Amino acid sequence: MDTQAGEHADTTRRIRERRRALIAASTLMASTTVAVATHARLCNWGATAEEGVRQLPGDEFIFDADSATTRAVTISAPREEVWRWLVQIGQDRGGWYSYDWLENLFGLDIHSTHDIRDEWQHLAAGDQVRAAPAGVLGMKDGYAFRVARIDPGHALVLRQQPPEHPWDATWAFVLVDDTPDSCRLLVRSRSKRSPGLTGRLTWIGGELMDPIVLVMTRKMLLGIRARSEFARDRRLRRTAA
Repeated sequence: MDTQAGEHADTTRRIRERRRALIAASTLMASTTVAVATHARLCNWGATAEEGVRQLPGDEFIFDADSATTRAVTISAPREEVWRWLVQIGQDRGGWYSYDWLENLFGLDIHSTHDIRDEWQHLAAGDQVRAAPAGVLGMKDGYAFRVARIDPGHALVLRQQPPEHPWDATWAFVLVDDTPDSCRLLVRSRSKRSPGLTGRLTWIGGELMDPIVLVMTRKMLLGIRARSEFARDRRLRRTAA
């Protein structure tokens, strides 16, 4: 009887794993299909033409990028308010403010916070910002970005670079004043292709992944905006009380 119960439990577990994989694959396929269809229009989602060509922190690390995108959102809160949410990003920190349920289908164990935590308010150049925990998706050490540059209240630049990574890329988050009570959050990605076949394959993979990155980045920007504006409104209500 115990053997049969164990076999039944194993079968149930395998069915659940296959179901999770199917849901994840279907969701990614649907998201990718929509994003590919609108890729040309949304490549620089939310950013103005001027913002797309503006020199931003992080550009200095890769002067001759093969690929670059700029995505942006207006947030009705001051830069200092938004920065407190931005500096918390990371799998083992405040999360990514995107589709947690989708990322967790792949075992990434991400839980985007709705709170400001003092222990997550400090980053320095050289620190890691983790994207995946150790052991997930066959990665023994997980996956993490390095902080290449940080200007508190203004810019956070993450870097991927050989030999830790197979490509050279930057991911910059930049806050720019818009009005006295609002700001713009710009997210710029730049990458440089490696020479040879490896570089070509990496570039193709990046192009195929960009629609998914667009979907996740858009949700992240909106997630940061929602949290920042809610926190601003709560602060104003307390001040007026």
